Order: sequence, then structure tokens, then C-alpha cells
Amino acid sequence: MFVGRIRSLHRYPVKSMCGEDLDASELVDGGLLGDRMFALRDEVADEIRGGKKWPRLMLCTARYREALSREALPSVSIAFPDGSTTGSDDPDVSKRLSEWLDRRVKLCERAPASDKRHYRRALPGASVAGFLARADAMRGVVARLATIGPAGKDLRRDFGREPGEPLPDLSVFPAEIFEYVSPLGTYFDAFPIHFVTTATLEALRERYPEGEWDARRFRPNFVIESTPGLDGLIESEWGGRTLRVGGVRFECTVPTPRCSMVAQAQPDLQKDPKILRTIVRDADQNVGMYARALGDGRIAVGDSVEIDVA
Repeated sequence: MFVGRIRSLHRYPVKSMCGEDLDASELVDGGLLGDRMFALRDEVADEIRGGKKWPRLMLCTARYREALSREALPSVSIAFPDGSTTGSDDPDVSKRLSEWLDRRVKLCERAPASDKRHYRRALPGASVAGFLARADAMRGVVARLATIGPAGKDLRRDFGREPGEPLPDLSVFPAEIFEYVSPLGTYFDAFPIHFVTTATLEALRERYPEGEWDARRFRPNFVIESTPGLDGLIESEWGGRTLRVGGVRFECTVPTPRCSMVAQAQPDLQKDPKILRTIVRDADQNVGMYARALGDGRIAVGDSVEIDVA
């Protein structure tokens, strides 16, 4: 079934920073070439972290200085809100970022999946939680335990939930997320692709007309311009189905639960907590869909988008 066309493509060289708009992109290992190749490590907590902990990161913008290829990863230019810049190849880049965040951090290039320590959560018991979550029968139990005690308090803060608001069901995520901050070998939150439709953004705008429902708040890899007549939170029903973009097939995995980042300020976007309140209340906490590409290929702005018939 035809659902629309790709309106825009986006890549984020540094996790949690604003990224760059693309006309087209190759797909590698299920995601866009060059997406989230760098992230910041909290040298005090000894953990990879992002915008949930440091929303000021979202005021920075990262772009590759040269064209990417599978063989070469060029350096990244990082722009601060005052117009000053640094780069991933600058010897002082971590010092500059530490000063900006008022926290000792290190800019890290993506490590291989074999470097498990690099990705492991600093939370006590993370290794045990990850081991238990690998058993399907235990994943729900581990997910519920993560919502109570000190871990639950941190989780509510990261997701920006107010008293009485629900937390996302973490059991829908891969088991390794309970032990590691991201799937091993990546800096993705859970899956390598995230997309959102204009139908969903318009449906949420109707619920909170004063809000800036700009797609940039949700950090998608691509935005689908929905065909007229498709209304509501349409992609929320696509889990488990196959999306075809041009000649590339994508597996839709789970709807994307939203955290505190969607309400934070970005360049030309004001902080607005009501954005998140609306999502929790009216969209079952989700905006967009996580996915992975089923093979390599190339997608471009304007490509047709079809979803298999359920």
C-alpha cells in the first residue's frame, strides 16, 4: 500500500547533537552510512551518555567535513551556539565539550562490538540484568525491576515523566539494552533507523496547536510525507510489518517511546514541556517507528514509500 514519499533525510554524526540534511544516503548494517559514529563518554560516571543527561548537546550541530565512503570516515565539525567550532580531529575537542557541558567528557568514535566494556552501563547490576533479560520469560520482570528504586528514579528523569505518568514498556527492546547503553558496536538507542510521518505530526498538532511540532524534535532518519487521506498516528500500527522505500526494504520493529529530549531547546526551537505531556497523554508515549534496513542499498528524498498489507 502506497503511504507517501520521503520528504527529508537526516544523519547525526555525533549522538544527541543536531545533524545534517541529506539528498540521498547509502544504507550499511541496517542504518544510514555515517549515522551516530561518535558519542560522548562521561569520564566521571564511566559511561556513554547523551541528550537525556546533557540537553545542552542538542544546541550543538555536527557535520562531516567531507563526503563519506565505506572505506573512509572523515572528521566531523562541531558548531556551538555562539558560532565557534571544533572538530573530532582537534586535540582539544574533549576539553571544549567538557567546558560546554561543565562535565569531564571525551568524544569517542564508535568502538567495535567486541569492546563490551566501552558500551556497558555504569548502573550496578547491569551485567546481571542483561543476562536475565536474554531469557524471554524474564525480560518483562527485568523491565519492571528497572522502574523501581534508584534505577527507576533515574529512568523517570531521563524520560521526563511527571508523577502519575507511565513509563515506556522496556521489555519491547533488545535484551542487550539492559546491560549496555546501546546495541554493541553502535551508538543507536535501540535500532538503527527511526522515521516519522507527517500524518502523526499533524495529528499531534491538532491536540496541541500552540506547540512547534517540527520533525527535528524527534531526530528521525527520514520523514515520510503521508499521502492525503492517511490520518492519525499511522506508523504506530506498523510494528512487525515491512516498509519499502524505493528499492530498499525495512523491518518496522517497535513504536519509538519519547523521552525528555523532545521537549528540549534546539536551534530555532524553544523548550516546551507540553510537547512531551501531549505525547504521553494522547499518543501512548510514542512518536515514530524504529526500524532496520533489510540489506544494503540507497534511498533518496522523493523515493516512494509503501507498507505491506497487514
